[in-house]
Amino acid sequence: MKKLSKGLLVILLSIAGCSESFDPQLTRIDVQKISEEGMKDREEITIASIERLKKIQQAFDKIKWSPNTKVEMARKEGMMATFFIQEEKNMPERLYHYRIWFKEGTAKSATRKMRVTEG
Repeated sequence: MKKLSKGLLVILLSIAGCSESFDPQLTRIDVQKISEEGMKDREEITIASIERLKKIQQAFDKIKWSPNTKVEMARKEGMMATFFIQEEKNMPERLYHYRIWFKEGTAKSATRKMRVTEG
């Protein structure tokens, strides 16, 4: 009887361990300023502070995206941002690339393109 209860306990623990849910997590953002000529300005800035990432994620959650919409702008974007999102445990992060235009100091629009990377 003792062996049976130990066996059941092991099975229950392994099932509970396998059924863990994982919420996607924004792990960092790399930001690159773009010059008017379309060239990258300076070095990339990395945002990794948990507080800042949460604030940025909350702002992006409020955006109403229009999928499959082609954006045509008269000028080059002012900034490019790459979001590193861990969508599954023990799997590579997915990279989401955003092109951002500014108008009078505020973001006017953004487009997003996803690339999967490993490692």
